[in-house]
Amino acid sequence: MNEPHRRLRVGVGAGMADDRIGPALQLLEQCDLDYLVCECLAERTIARETLSRRHDGARGYNPMLEQRMRAFLPLCRRKGVRLVSNMGAANPAGAAQAALEIGREQGWRDLQCAAVVGDDVIDRVRTHPELQLMDRGLPLEHILPRLASANAYLGADVVRDALATGAHVVMTGRVADPSLFLGVALHHHQWAYDDLPRVAAGTIMGHLLECSAQVTGGYFADPGKKDVPRLAELPYPYADLYPDGELFIGKPDGSGGRLDRMTCTEQALYEIHDPDAYITPDCVLSLDGLHFEALSPDRVAVRGIHARPRTDSYKVVVGYFDGWIGTGEVAYAGVNAVARAQLAAETVKERFRLDGGVASEIQVDLIGVTSLHGSHPAALAGQPYEVRLRVAARCPDKKSAHLLGDHVRQLNMQGPYGAGGPVNLGAKEIIAVDAVLIPRNWVVPQVIMVEA
Repeated sequence: MNEPHRRLRVGVGAGMADDRIGPALQLLEQCDLDYLVCECLAERTIARETLSRRHDGARGYNPMLEQRMRAFLPLCRRKGVRLVSNMGAANPAGAAQAALEIGREQGWRDLQCAAVVGDDVIDRVRTHPELQLMDRGLPLEHILPRLASANAYLGADVVRDALATGAHVVMTGRVADPSLFLGVALHHHQWAYDDLPRVAAGTIMGHLLECSAQVTGGYFADPGKKDVPRLAELPYPYADLYPDGELFIGKPDGSGGRLDRMTCTEQALYEIHDPDAYITPDCVLSLDGLHFEALSPDRVAVRGIHARPRTDSYKVVVGYFDGWIGTGEVAYAGVNAVARAQLAAETVKERFRLDGGVASEIQVDLIGVTSLHGSHPAALAGQPYEVRLRVAARCPDKKSAHLLGDHVRQLNMQGPYGAGGPVNLGAKEIIAVDAVLIPRNWVVPQVIMVEA
């Protein structure tokens, strides 16, 4: 067990649901970690996994959990590294159970796994249709019949409590991204939850690490402008956090990628609406005064962070069914390719209407020409020699969504000449997300230990 006075070293095992496994193994092998944290939830993930669990009650957690556990647990056992992750998604107890079974299969007989539950508040919010949707500005009642999930962003305190059980592996559902890391710091250093300077240090640590390789050059490289050496060997970062809140971000010595003031600054501003008021369940973080000092090619000091007390509410992400999307694609090449693609799109829309298709919105993209910035004159001025047409429709039913894709596929023989690679990409059910705020006392987080 870690002593409270020791430096804490936290490595990143994942920054999204399907992140690479190799760089996490590199950290486990080379970097003398105390903890490995895998952050794997996006806004829609829990809603998606809630549907998965409805089909199979034993599922509902991250699909890569078993693959990661088989890769990580032997090294965690040998190196004495504890693992924390929100891979539990809609089924934290099931995720912890799966991790326990895999560890026992591998011979880790005294492995202990804990689950954090209580973020699922769908039953509570159903009884409060007056709650306001933060993005749409409408009452929850507007989407209540289509509600699929409602999960509160839990904070670091429950992660701390889960680690206090002695568990080697902690699986959570919806916990705010930086809170996973702060919870590790609270436990390791025995910090008070209202010690704002230290809570601020743990929170910025989590925010810098939560997206895995983004702070080491991922989503950063721009050839000739922001070069990243050995991008194919991009490593995951780790943090060294000391009892007084002193913080350093590092990567394996001599590894690829890039870690410096620029990469850290970009990640610090990532997904931040107000740099002076980044609201988390644990504090309101201010980046005013934040600065970085590159100490070596593999190490950066983080300084100048502070925070205000946490708010009296939890943010709840709500997922709801919002119809279907039907999509088809086809390519055109040669002289006049753009004009033929435009004619094809108009033909698809008219045939869809004639055959009774229903859509609230149809979007036409000439990929590489108009798909990002619309029909801007500059986009069409060059008249590219090849273009891929994408037509998508938002439909109230699955039948209409399939119909749209069929009409694109049929352009192969029933549209302008020169169609190549037509495909109906099928109908996809839409799970949209919004958020509401609820009082903290509506949420009762719990830690449960799982047994083999």
